[in-house]
Amino acid sequence: MLRYIVRRLVQAVVIVAIVAAITFALIHLAPGDPFSAILDNPNVSEKVRTTLRAQYGLDRPLAEQFVRYANALAHGELGWSFSHDRPVREVLATALPNTLLLMSVALVGSFLLGIFLALIQVARRGTTVDRAIGGITLFFFSMPDFWLGILALLAFTYWLPIFPVGGAVDPVMHEFLGLGGRIMDRLRHLVLPALTLTVLASASVARFQRAALLDVLPADYIRTARLKGLTERQVLWRHALRNALLPIITLIGLSFPALLTGAFFIEKIFAWPGMGYAVIIAIGARDYPLVVGGVIIGSIMVTLGSLLADLLYAWADPRLRAH
Repeated sequence: MLRYIVRRLVQAVVIVAIVAAITFALIHLAPGDPFSAILDNPNVSEKVRTTLRAQYGLDRPLAEQFVRYANALAHGELGWSFSHDRPVREVLATALPNTLLLMSVALVGSFLLGIFLALIQVARRGTTVDRAIGGITLFFFSMPDFWLGILALLAFTYWLPIFPVGGAVDPVMHEFLGLGGRIMDRLRHLVLPALTLTVLASASVARFQRAALLDVLPADYIRTARLKGLTERQVLWRHALRNALLPIITLIGLSFPALLTGAFFIEKIFAWPGMGYAVIIAIGARDYPLVVGGVIIGSIMVTLGSLLADLLYAWADPRLRAH
């Protein structure tokens, strides 16, 4: 197992390096640069333009810029954020906890809700309830995340002003609240973005879990449990669910990239100050180091999620533990 983990970590490093190189090339080949607005101003002298480009190395060939960036990256430096005027690592260190909080709540909530819906469907398979839940989950499974986010924003901040419009905390009152008030303030801001991601992700979990449960129900041990006089609810919860969870465990790792991608748009819609929001703003500002740094952190999270899924599957499957 240790050899396997080391091998996967080495693969992860190679993948992250390739992603960083591709992202660096694409963002630099796009039209404009971090100083486009300044450099296009006719009142800015040519000397100022030359000085700015030389100061940040933008006058160098792309290959030389990449070598310098790779060297800095090897020493743990992600570069300087032009739009925030501070190191990229500081920007991401501030934004990443908010993204992890949002993704963690959405991940736990989506799996709990998805498994619960699947159990209801299987317990009432073939009935109107099963078909209704299946239609609802298919509807949300097909819905774009940004569209549901916009609808939630309209419904619960405009038509029914229950939740805040955006942000992570109240920018005015948060510092003056007590501990309980600060927690409630953060939770009120977290509800809508987390609920949007939870509903979207739980739809796929429910559909996968329902299929997995239906696969194990014809098994011999399920028939034996019924012959022992167990109720259908006991059969589902004690026997079928435990063995049907193995395929779903793989979804935990696969949900990381899906939730991370969705969080980028959701954070933008709800102005949630996470990594996705920072990267989207950086793309518009042509903030090369921040964009590449955000993509690197995202690719690390994706590769770690894949490794986590493999480890959980090996832990949950007794056949793999035996080896």
